[in-house]
Amino acid sequence: MFASKIFARGFSSSSLAQAKKVAVLGAAGGIGQPLSMLLKLESKLVSKLALFDIVNTPGVAADLSHIATPVEVEGYKGNDQLEAALEGAEVVVIPAGVPRKPGMTRDDLFKTNAGIVKNLAEACAKACPNAHYLIISNPVNSTVPIFAEVLKQHGVYNPRHLFGVTTLDVVRASTFVGKVQGSNPEEVAVHVVGGHSGPTIVPLLSQTGLTFTDEERAALTKRIQYGGDEVVQAKDGTGSATLSMAYAGARFAVSLLKALHGEKGIVEPTFVESPIYKSEGVDFFATKVTLGEDGVEQIHPIGEVTPYEEELLAACVPELKKNIAKGLDFVASA
Repeated sequence: MFASKIFARGFSSSSLAQAKKVAVLGAAGGIGQPLSMLLKLESKLVSKLALFDIVNTPGVAADLSHIATPVEVEGYKGNDQLEAALEGAEVVVIPAGVPRKPGMTRDDLFKTNAGIVKNLAEACAKACPNAHYLIISNPVNSTVPIFAEVLKQHGVYNPRHLFGVTTLDVVRASTFVGKVQGSNPEEVAVHVVGGHSGPTIVPLLSQTGLTFTDEERAALTKRIQYGGDEVVQAKDGTGSATLSMAYAGARFAVSLLKALHGEKGIVEPTFVESPIYKSEGVDFFATKVTLGEDGVEQIHPIGEVTPYEEELLAACVPELKKNIAKGLDFVASA
């Protein structure tokens, strides 16, 4: 399920009848536009794309509608059209929010993006309470708990249906490891656990079966944890990772849609409500998850780790606990 294989067409014509309506919230942004384009190509999985944003979505929808696939595309602009965009959606992908700029951490985005995500969660709870929600908006470690808490307030929370998209960490890990090893990154699988920012991102390089020097291991770990900074700095104030994030978001969405259609054996790391560290007050954690026809089917354990990785996890857990608490506190005080 790596790279170009993610978007392969492997379905019979009968699957067209099972194709889902997918809503993209934040569809006019730097992530939303290429993400929507990739989903427009998935006509065996997607019947309709509902593109929502506060500006420009009619133009984005018109542009995408010219791509020669049978996926229907419609744009919805402004908060008064949000619930119409969501009505009937079975999968909702949410890249909405402001991008990171040089010197900003994901946590710096919190004040703006937390409010955006909370408002979108309110609308989802009313318009499509049984949908599957894919949260891309940063900081994911906090926005996923915010979304969950709002759904709980409305009595419609289903932990099987809520996902923080951490796929970009996995994609970066495959790319960076492949480069160091001189191998095809499409064939490199790295289990990345924890959360989706800095020290909460824990790549378990020992589980790849590959050999690294201590220097390579340390450098790769740091680059995977802070890979987003490379893009922010390279874009020099014009934005953050958008194209790679769109690819990663589409990869996860396609995996989920395939699972919802009944395809078996689909496993993706994702940030979900998890028992892994719940005893330590960490209710959400990313590990490999088997996806099924009702979303989360099985949460896999972390697996065997080295002493070096144990240290990474020891640093991850308290930071992740703070991030989650920040999201919960935001909703409680709103």
